[in-house]
Amino acid sequence: MVVAVAEESRGAEHARPFIEQAKSAYWQLIDTEHRLSDLYNLVNVPQAIWIDEQGRIVRPPETAGSTDHFRRMDLATRTLSPQDQAERLAARQAYLDAIRAWVTTGAHALPTDSVRANLPRVTPEIAEARTRFRLGVWLRAHDRADEGDRQMAEASRLHPDSWSMWRQARDLEEVGKASGLDFWKRVQALGDRPYYPPPKL
Repeated sequence: MVVAVAEESRGAEHARPFIEQAKSAYWQLIDTEHRLSDLYNLVNVPQAIWIDEQGRIVRPPETAGSTDHFRRMDLATRTLSPQDQAERLAARQAYLDAIRAWVTTGAHALPTDSVRANLPRVTPEIAEARTRFRLGVWLRAHDRADEGDRQMAEASRLHPDSWSMWRQARDLEEVGKASGLDFWKRVQALGDRPYYPPPKL
């Protein structure tokens, strides 16, 4: 089964319109405290974890069907070239096909040792970043926005790979800010590094 989880610090009502619009046949949960990120070391969306019937992770967190084609988007029109659009859709389909192959034949499942070796490590800096992020959300919810913003900025400094934390902090400051100019500057600063590392299928 597929379970989708929206990480939304602003509360369930902010995620609900997107969930209702999708009209999915699978479960869609809302994680207002980012517990899933903490448990599985997720840093961006969409990421996926494959878990078998025995509860074992058979593929560690990876980009789930998204690509970096969006980085070539025409920002004035918010459009992709036909070639980029086709390649983006092909990558998404390839990931869905891989999931179907795993369900029906066991393909693409990794041995336990390989999964363990590829699980993201939680450093002391990442642990502190998570704590500061959670504190920042709490402070903002209790009318202490400036203190909260400082905690979340420090969280992003400590864990710069977490786009999820950074975007949530920006959206708490101002709705939609996480998809604006600050976002594109941060993406451009990646240089040759991927925003969506492709899965190794």
